[in-house]
Amino acid sequence: MERKIYEVAGHRFAVTADEALTRQMTQYAPFAVDDDGSNPVFCLTEVGEEPFPDSAMTVETTQDDDGSQIVAGHTADGSSYFEFLLFGDRSARIIASPGYKSAKVWLDKHQLFGINNALMVMYALATANLRTALFHSAVVSRGGRGYMFLGKSGTGKSTHASLWCRYLEGTELVNDDNPVVRVLDDEIRVYGSPWSGKTPCYRNISFPLGGIVQLSQAPYNKIRQLRSIQAYASLVPSISGKRWDRAVADGLHETENALAGGVRVWHLECLPDEAAAQLCSSTIE
Repeated sequence: MERKIYEVAGHRFAVTADEALTRQMTQYAPFAVDDDGSNPVFCLTEVGEEPFPDSAMTVETTQDDDGSQIVAGHTADGSSYFEFLLFGDRSARIIASPGYKSAKVWLDKHQLFGINNALMVMYALATANLRTALFHSAVVSRGGRGYMFLGKSGTGKSTHASLWCRYLEGTELVNDDNPVVRVLDDEIRVYGSPWSGKTPCYRNISFPLGGIVQLSQAPYNKIRQLRSIQAYASLVPSISGKRWDRAVADGLHETENALAGGVRVWHLECLPDEAAAQLCSSTIE
């Protein structure tokens, strides 16, 4: 087994896993740091040959997304339980301690997929009360600021980000699926992460968050700014978290309030064309 320390958006976490697996985790390399002895926000440990507990698991919710599935629940003693599947094959199961400070992971098929999902879920839960949110979003940088695009799967987040990169000089992709946002004392920043969906973009960079755009498909291009309550409502579906856990929900609510009040949020009804990118950028910048 090998222990690795990574830092994403200023939060450190530890992974202990088989060395053959950690060598495959190349997207984490930009986030690797030396172990300075400080306490990580969470530790994930591969159990190796230890058998999975023979006890009843209660399923609380199931999330499906383009061939992958996350099952969330709890064990008989109340510990949090997650199971990750890819096209019907179980890839990993984790049991987490209260507060999500540590977890054990049992790996099956598609081990890299399994440990990636386990780390992503643990990160979202362990940092929820640290004014941090893991988003389902595409994000680009331009002019020293980051701009996020939200929407349901298939709405065109990646397409709109690529239009900015293609047609707006100085635009770069920061992350295509799972950026991190932190509310700091003096600013709100968006960060790249080791999780980026189907487009590999694992960049350890961050920018002040310049704006958030909720996308929806339309036969025209039109943009309007959302008021605080509308902005709050548009953010919630795009933020990862176990909202039936009171501590997690309270932490995310604080972050969402800060975002809705501290960052301009827009709704863009659009076509997948250059004109949409030009309208969006000229308005929100």
